[in-house]
Amino acid sequence: MKKEIVLKVKIRNSKKDNLKEGLKNKKIPAVVYGNGIKNENLWVNALLFSNVYEKAGENTIVKLDIENGEKDNVLIYDYQADPLSDEIVHIDFLRVDMKKGIEAEVPLVFVGESSAVKELGGVLVKSLDTVTVKSLPDKIPSELTIDLSKLSSFEEHYKVSDLKVDDGVEIVTAGEIVIASVAQPRSEEDLAKLDEKVEEDVSQVEGAQEETEESSDEEKSDESEGKTDNQEEKK
Repeated sequence: MKKEIVLKVKIRNSKKDNLKEGLKNKKIPAVVYGNGIKNENLWVNALLFSNVYEKAGENTIVKLDIENGEKDNVLIYDYQADPLSDEIVHIDFLRVDMKKGIEAEVPLVFVGESSAVKELGGVLVKSLDTVTVKSLPDKIPSELTIDLSKLSSFEEHYKVSDLKVDDGVEIVTAGEIVIASVAQPRSEEDLAKLDEKVEEDVSQVEGAQEETEESSDEEKSDESEGKTDNQEEKK
């Protein structure tokens, strides 16, 4: 069973408390909502939140211990960070019903080394970083592991359907999607053809530019002749 992750928070008065002052004092404004219960504005200690987020991420249940005695089971649903300092400036907590299944994004962790990469010179191709699962909140896996050592040839693929999960956990992402594979290295012939293609593209662009410049010069010449004719007519 997963160890319970607890985060102590304080109630925030949205009308009286100064947000800028709170952020200066390393307090992050937050809101908890959902599950048919009224929204509650909160203050979260920045250091405590950083420690909790490192353990829980966005797919593990956190128990909010509110100073008024309430306790809520939540997910860290979203947060906003300052684009310059990268410091978190607001957090959204989503209440969950522990008896109802929910969907969550679970990160994929790649371990091991593919012999098709190490010995055959192939290139590892990763198509997914996360998958969506559905289960009771306390059964959501914190991560799922991909063993790359199973990719020993260019023909082998690691698909979503190859992932192993506990009973009661359903993978929502389509099973036929390839998570990881190894592409063959390019031959000297392939690289030569690629160089030829690049050269062709460059020459076509240069040719188009020359045509555009010639067309522009002709238009300017026509305009100049037209102005001259008009001036002669006026005389």
